[in-house]
Amino acid sequence: MLPLEKTRAMIKDVVRAEGLELVDLELKGASAQRILRIFIDHPNGITHNDCVRISEQVGPLLEVEDAISGRYTLEISSPGLTRKLKTPEDFRRFRGRLVKVLTTEEVQGSRSFRGTLSGMEGETISLDLKHSKSVAFPLKIVAKAQLELDF
Repeated sequence: MLPLEKTRAMIKDVVRAEGLELVDLELKGASAQRILRIFIDHPNGITHNDCVRISEQVGPLLEVEDAISGRYTLEISSPGLTRKLKTPEDFRRFRGRLVKVLTTEEVQGSRSFRGTLSGMEGETISLDLKHSKSVAFPLKIVAKAQLELDF
């Protein structure tokens, strides 16, 4: 069995070769009920055919490399409209979008923020909140961040 980071790198190469982005990878569950979820994306969105194409390439590769020991179910999907933001590139790419961010430390008296992502400079994320307020904090204190739907 390969370490999960080596498996991630192998999958990322396949996904990138298809012109797509590997957003996330997670291995969940116990023994016979484990699920390997691979989330892929593209600026124009993901189709069912994209998921099939990646599955047809990654599935056999994982078996040949004995990347995951035992039985598991392979799932390939889009991260969805409320995708998680994890990397500095994510925060730069989705500038101008509505986000929800939870922090590990209080910032201006709160650990939960919902606002428009106004940017990222260096390692600092900036959000425009309601009523002309804004907040900035370092990426390292972000516990969870995701896009929000703006209705």
